Amino acid sequence: MTKYWGDDRVAVDNADMKILLVDGFPTMRRVVKTLMRQNGYSRFIEVEDGQAACEVLRASHDIGLIISSGSMPRMSGVEFLKVVRADPLLKHLPFLLVAAEAEKELVAEAVEAGVSGYVVKPFTGQALGAKIARIFASCGPKKAV
Repeated sequence: MTKYWGDDRVAVDNADMKILLVDGFPTMRRVVKTLMRQNGYSRFIEVEDGQAACEVLRASHDIGLIISSGSMPRMSGVEFLKVVRADPLLKHLPFLLVAAEAEKELVAEAVEAGVSGYVVKPFTGQALGAKIARIFASCGPKKAV
């Protein structure tokens, strides 16, 4: 299925894309998943921190997008981003960081580390969609190798 995101009218083929949701709060993962489902995405793997996400990436080679919280137990979102960007097989994966408004320094660090995009809480489905559209417009959907 092809879905158009926001006003950007960027077509995203999302029929098979698997999204890795990384957040320490199950409620936040559920909110993001609901917003993504409203826009046509239906395949998710959910984990609570960056260490668990690293394990998923080692085992699953069909992740097309990572959406990660900035603040998590054991390994922060930026630490997880740095691990992804340092791995030659994963460094191309689109990575969206979800940050709280008070985490401006974290966002700056993520930008420096190569994050594909970020969204600040609270956000709407439209804002999330627009961010993802910009990410895919600049780098295109990719999968872990």
